[in-house]
Amino acid sequence: MPRLAGYILLWKQAQSFPLFPALGEMESHMFECVNQAAVHEELEDETRRLCDIRPFLPVLKLVTRNCGRAERLLDSKIGVLIGKGLHELDAINDQEVKDFRSKMFRMSEERMQRVQMMTWMEWLQACFSPQLETSGGATITDGVAERPADLKVIIHFDQSQVRLKPCFPLFSCPPHLTLVHTSTVKAMFDKEISAIGAVVSRKSSNPPLPLPPKRRVPTVSPRKLECDLFKIVLVSGSKVNAEETAKVQVRAGLFHGTELLCKPAVSSESSGRSDHTWKDSTLEFDIAVCDLPRMTRLCFAIYAVMDKVKKKSGKKKKKKKKKCLSWVNTMVFDYKGQLKTGDIILHCWSSFPDELEEMLNPIGTIQTNPYTENATALHIHFPEYSSHPIIFPPFDKVRQHDDLMNTETFHIELKEIMERDPLSQLCENEKDLIWTLRYDCRENFPQSLPKLLLSVKWSKHEDMAQLQALLQIWPKLSPRDALELLDFNYPDQYVREYAVGCLSDMSDEELSQYLLQLVQVLRYEPYYDCALTHFLLQRAQGNRKIGHFLFWHLRSEIHMPAVSVQFALILEAYCRGSIPHIEVLKKQVEALSKLKSVNELIKLGTIKNARSKTKEAMLTKEAMMTCLRQSGYSETLSDLHSPLNPNILLSGINVEKCRYMDSKMKPLWIVYNNKLLGGDTRGIIFKNGDDLRQDMLTLQILRLMDLLWKEANLDLRIVPYGCLATGDRAGLIEVVSSADTIANIQLTSSNVAAAAAFNKDALLNWLKERNSGDALERAIEEFTLSCAGYCVATYVLGIGDRHSDNIMVRSTGQLFHIDFGHILGNFKSKFGIKRERVPFILTHDFIHVIQQGKTGYTEKFGSFRQYCEEAYLILRKNGTLFITLFALMLTAGLPELTSVKDIQYLKDSLALGKTDDEALKQFRQKFDEALRESWTTKVNWMAHNVAKDNRS
Repeated sequence: MPRLAGYILLWKQAQSFPLFPALGEMESHMFECVNQAAVHEELEDETRRLCDIRPFLPVLKLVTRNCGRAERLLDSKIGVLIGKGLHELDAINDQEVKDFRSKMFRMSEERMQRVQMMTWMEWLQACFSPQLETSGGATITDGVAERPADLKVIIHFDQSQVRLKPCFPLFSCPPHLTLVHTSTVKAMFDKEISAIGAVVSRKSSNPPLPLPPKRRVPTVSPRKLECDLFKIVLVSGSKVNAEETAKVQVRAGLFHGTELLCKPAVSSESSGRSDHTWKDSTLEFDIAVCDLPRMTRLCFAIYAVMDKVKKKSGKKKKKKKKKCLSWVNTMVFDYKGQLKTGDIILHCWSSFPDELEEMLNPIGTIQTNPYTENATALHIHFPEYSSHPIIFPPFDKVRQHDDLMNTETFHIELKEIMERDPLSQLCENEKDLIWTLRYDCRENFPQSLPKLLLSVKWSKHEDMAQLQALLQIWPKLSPRDALELLDFNYPDQYVREYAVGCLSDMSDEELSQYLLQLVQVLRYEPYYDCALTHFLLQRAQGNRKIGHFLFWHLRSEIHMPAVSVQFALILEAYCRGSIPHIEVLKKQVEALSKLKSVNELIKLGTIKNARSKTKEAMLTKEAMMTCLRQSGYSETLSDLHSPLNPNILLSGINVEKCRYMDSKMKPLWIVYNNKLLGGDTRGIIFKNGDDLRQDMLTLQILRLMDLLWKEANLDLRIVPYGCLATGDRAGLIEVVSSADTIANIQLTSSNVAAAAAFNKDALLNWLKERNSGDALERAIEEFTLSCAGYCVATYVLGIGDRHSDNIMVRSTGQLFHIDFGHILGNFKSKFGIKRERVPFILTHDFIHVIQQGKTGYTEKFGSFRQYCEEAYLILRKNGTLFITLFALMLTAGLPELTSVKDIQYLKDSLALGKTDDEALKQFRQKFDEALRESWTTKVNWMAHNVAKDNRS
């Protein structure tokens, strides 16, 4: 609500009341409302409309501001932007949260002050780091002669901007670049410095007085408690959802990563409805306090024990049946390294993963369930072992326990173990061998550090000390190898800091490639203040594009209770350290909110008009276009940076070309004009109701495959289009221009839907209509290369549901796949029969195009097969990287990636553990099978075409 219409009107009316002078200045007040999430929201930003705020009731309350208006306005904007009000973070009574926010606030303010002191050139370098080739000074040649290649530059003047199109003979698709006049850059710089200055004052010449030193509290090291076994006390359990006849028990285990440190402790049985206490309430573990690793997790499972009656040879036999009811985890040491003491109430989770270790869930979050009203509550007590706090010793003191005997012996067996893939299990003898030859590992197999870490006995503090000392002299790993160390199996603080140190060598481009996984492994960090968080914030604030995607990867999962607080804290820290970026991101969030409203309007219209499909389509399309033309919508949806690619400015909506798609969730097909691309349009698809995270992961892996192939001088013309999850079951997909589905191409060429799938000339004729002469030759070559790439990629990733509407072809000949709802071998079946019987899609109409319409297996087909085999062997060499990337996504909650068993598909498809010759033989068998059984694909496509024809 504008202030003139709100505050001034209210103030005029208030002047007639006797206590009006007590109100003070008008500027010291603001409105507050209860929003749709049933929380109080302070309306500091006066530019927001009531229709965007959507108060739960049409009532606004006047409240007094507690601090400066600029600070409150910033807090309000950050709260709206990240999807979680900062007052919610203020209300959290957790010292770790307060300390982290305080530290991030100080660091962010210092960074903004440094930016204020920069020149515009320094600012440009700091916030928009250029993509430079690491080996500078190399001469570009055209590959034919040893002379430098000609660089042709075509410049188009467009007001203050200059569009530059360099023509490189080496590139089949030259990059589109935009030159911007320095006056435009300086104006942008001045605007951003002004935005910072409104909130952050420049560094004072008089620094604040230092705080008095804290009083030192005497502490004790766990090493002093060598005889004390670790134990906890079960006080009570409430709201336990068990049957009346069942007995309830609690199981507790101590874990370091996935390693169980000692035998789990089990309570006695307890009877009752929902509230329980246990007679033998003290649970003692067979491990001394001095041997507990710093990152020890205490994992609980509450389960019901029931009698299961079995009839055997006329006699009834009773057998105990155990049913898991809830679980919860907590750290043994707090974020300051102090052993926990006293009472704590843990609110439990009731959803279980596919795999449990001793009925426990160590890989689960250490955050307790925030929905405390209905959650099972477990009240426990950590006893005191000393009159002073027990603090885990820092590294320099741990190192004093290092007594390492170096062994120079080298075994052939060690080499064989080190060459195994990450999914291979190590037996105890192999672990002992690796640990004994740890210095050999450092010298000869530095990339084997993950296997060495799995061989450490984390329940012995002497081994921990030796490992930490060895880590200081371990060679730096490549960033790709270091990624594995961020997996849940490696929770040690020093290991993770070492891994992050290795990642610091990544270029911004490489970091962007793995950002999705790096955000997900934040879930494995037990404390908010960690090396990975600092690394991501530092790199995001140094490169606006990385900051953009870090924001969206975090923002899209802010609704998940297990990470809501952690991700909100990181988002707040990013926004405070990148104040000018707030307005850019805010515009995108508001635009997505508008698209969601349009989508909901369409869904409502289609439900009301379900009887008449034609009438429904006309009314709903008209309502959609009317809505998009409204000023409130058109202004919000215009002139914003694309969430899919922040380098692209979406200028204005082309309403006439916008539509909605006829699938269940009614995705919006939005078309934008783009003046920077010579009048070309850009299309985006907005989905509301579909989880796009699995598509996003698959496309990321396809992008990586494309990169690895290109590094090996094999360009298979992959089309890894943009895809971004932006919220709870919502996101955006990039529309690939000048492309159509195989189904549409086939149906256009035939009057009968059933016969369309068997017309092998349809695809080649479609390409001929759009290309002629040399262009047709290039299109067929593009088709051949891209078909080879996707044959290999879909086989390796086990991508299913490959019907003719999920495969598309561009007019330039590039084939590409879309819609990755089924991966890792999760193929569709009907009535228990597998619908997809081929390892990948290779139909005779594809071969018809590859062979340029000629019959018999020609030289062209031989080249195609060679491309497939070469591409497959390149992926095999990087098998460990693919397994690592999928393993890092295990806790993301993707429907078809929930356990290590799912990743086993990758190991099998890449034939890891076999020689190249054996693997190639396996791939050739699959290739021949795809050819032999391609008729089954045609039958499936025919059924799909008929069903599609009937629906229309």
